[in-house]
Amino acid sequence: MSDTNGRKVIANLCISLDGRYHGPGGPADFGTFIPYATSDTARDHMARMVEHATTAVLGRVNAEGFLGFWPSVAGSEEADPRDRAYAEWLVNVDKVVLSTTLTEAPWERTTIANAPTAEVVAGLKATGSGDILANTSPTVIKALLEADLVDRLYLVVIPEIVGGGERLFEDGLPAMTWALTEQHTGKLGEMALIYDRAR
Repeated sequence: MSDTNGRKVIANLCISLDGRYHGPGGPADFGTFIPYATSDTARDHMARMVEHATTAVLGRVNAEGFLGFWPSVAGSEEADPRDRAYAEWLVNVDKVVLSTTLTEAPWERTTIANAPTAEVVAGLKATGSGDILANTSPTVIKALLEADLVDRLYLVVIPEIVGGGERLFEDGLPAMTWALTEQHTGKLGEMALIYDRAR
């Protein structure tokens, strides 16, 4: 699918060497990832990611977690300036939350979409300007990968094999080629990678 107005669909996630985005204990089992996800390398990666993003697409669970946490960071003088900038971006950006259960948006600048992910994002691509960020929501990212709608991937790969948990790249995805366009390695061995879809 070609960009008619230049809008890119970008996605970000932190994954382990064995391709997982949480540990064997389920979605809340994220402890192994935290030192890497809060490193200077990861924070700089996050700043690059939101630089041109004008729309955030989130699943309901992530939206509830993010929007319960980040607004307080936006006003915190103690927070890392990069975290504060990201929090301010998240609060002020247009958000689309994919949900079959929410009927009203409990957050400002938010639209609730009860429709297939690929359909919603294809509609966003056809209007407006700026990047559309599938923001750390694995179910959203997986659906967009299945539809081959992701133009750029921001990955933080951590030097850990967690041995269980869900994977981002599951069997059954369409074959596709990606070009590595940027990489940074952190002191803990984490790698911040930017891949562009080669179409």
